Amino acid sequence: MPVNKTNKTLGDIPFSVLDLSPIIAGGNPSESFRNTLELAQLAEKWGYNRYWLAEHHNMPFIASSATSVVIGHVAAGTSTIRVGSGGIMLPNHSPLVIAEQFGTLESLFPGRIDLGLGRAPGTDQRTARALRRDTRNDGQDFPLQLDELRAYFDPSLASHTMPVKAIPGDGLNLPIWLLGSSGFSAQLAGQLGLPFAYASHFSPANTVPALEVYRRSFKPSKVLDKPYAIVGVNVIAAETDEEANLLGTTLQQQFLNLIRGKEMQLQPPVGSMDNLWSEYEKQAVEQQLGSSIFGSPSTVKDKLQTFLDNTQADEIMVNTQVFDHKARLRSYEIVADIIKHVTYEQFF
Repeated sequence: MPVNKTNKTLGDIPFSVLDLSPIIAGGNPSESFRNTLELAQLAEKWGYNRYWLAEHHNMPFIASSATSVVIGHVAAGTSTIRVGSGGIMLPNHSPLVIAEQFGTLESLFPGRIDLGLGRAPGTDQRTARALRRDTRNDGQDFPLQLDELRAYFDPSLASHTMPVKAIPGDGLNLPIWLLGSSGFSAQLAGQLGLPFAYASHFSPANTVPALEVYRRSFKPSKVLDKPYAIVGVNVIAAETDEEANLLGTTLQQQFLNLIRGKEMQLQPPVGSMDNLWSEYEKQAVEQQLGSSIFGSPSTVKDKLQTFLDNTQADEIMVNTQVFDHKARLRSYEIVADIIKHVTYEQFF
């Protein structure tokens, strides 16, 4: 990424949490959901802005497949932090069903729910067929699905009278975000004047080009008068660089297993990856994790600032995939402390 000089500092923007409700080796979804709620409650205490959960299917290391259900669980166990989807894979669902689900969530937790939408399946093709039933629905009609979904919340957006209403949902002012790892959703979000979230945590190479497409194509709307972009990034913070790098081998193993088509629960860290991957696999993993930040508080602070310089993000969403739950909590706490200290230094 080219470095762009900017006066924007880490204390100038919100930080948020992306959670996949990881299932560790020897663990189970019940444990993952307990850990998710504890992290959400602490994230709220530490000052994070929003807490998003992601839809993935047929993945042994991710428990958040029924994303709207887990969002309700987290929202019920917190009181102020925004809770939402990062994201719901809309082609897997009827727009009406998603409107009703998120209309229900917004009615239960007014002013706290975000609806982030993606057009990928969030799984392999066989599972996508099992989810969608109609194999012709490959995501190409995502813009039409999006139009339908938005019209359930705001019927004035419809090109014709809506014969079916989403109840709950109709008339609710629910923030809709487009998520992406390419230019397609970036351009669509810009053209519609919607906020955009880019998945730099697994697709770093296209981060800056996609953000440029979004900002260049942006047209003001009644939702936004200027672009607003969240950028996701993997961060593993610990007391030392060495500890963070050790914890990071869990994430490296996860991506190595994905490359090999060998999906399994989240694995414990290892002292070295050298005996686990070939040189080709190492390069492939490092390419996918190219924007990831592992390190001590000072290292993470410097690398986060560089990431902000490069992306000009309006908000950074942190994803932390580590094996040990306490180490995961500590990582998010360190990041929150970094932001607080930067903010304090700006004012004093």
